[in-house]
This record gives sequence, structure tokens and C-alpha cells, in this order.
Amino acid sequence: MDWLILIAAGVMEAVWATALAASRGFRRPVATIVFVVGLALSMWGLAHAMLTIEVGTAYAVWVGIGAVLTVLVAIVRGDERLTVARALLLVGLVGSVVGLKVVS
Repeated sequence: MDWLILIAAGVMEAVWATALAASRGFRRPVATIVFVVGLALSMWGLAHAMLTIEVGTAYAVWVGIGAVLTVLVAIVRGDERLTVARALLLVGLVGSVVGLKVVS
């Protein structure tokens, strides 16, 4: 169950990171509210998962999920380009996150 909470917290990291950019310096109220709620849920999930998952592993998985999803959202929205190099690096990042789960 803690792994599912950690994954959800990683997803919420992508939500708050995307909302932070969309808030345009906290000038857009809806995006700012999504940022604050997403940040709170993400931090709670990470803290909860760290009760049973090693700190280094939990943090790396949380960051990895958030980073990959944030980049994918930016690509889908057309804010960033997907290149072969970026795709390979994202696959490597996902592989590293999965590897941490497997060895922990």
C-alpha cells in the first residue's frame, strides 16, 4: 500500500510542478490553488511512504515519477519537444526507478 501511495505522491508532484508553471508567478488563482493542493498531497504521500520505504529509495522514486510525468505533460501540451535523446533519457530514468523498486 505504501508503494501505491508513493506512486500517487509522484503523480501529484507532476501536478504541482505543472500547476506552478501555469500559475505564472502565482498570478492565476486556479493554477495556484491546484499547486498548493498538489504540493500538500505530494508531500503527505512522500512522508507517509517514508515510514516504511527507505528514504533514498522513496525520494528517488518520487522524484523520478514526478520528473518523467512533468516532461511528458509538457510534451503533450506542446511546450517541449520530444527528441530521440530525451526519449532515451526518460526510458533510462524509468528503468532506474523500476530498478530501485526491484532491489529494495
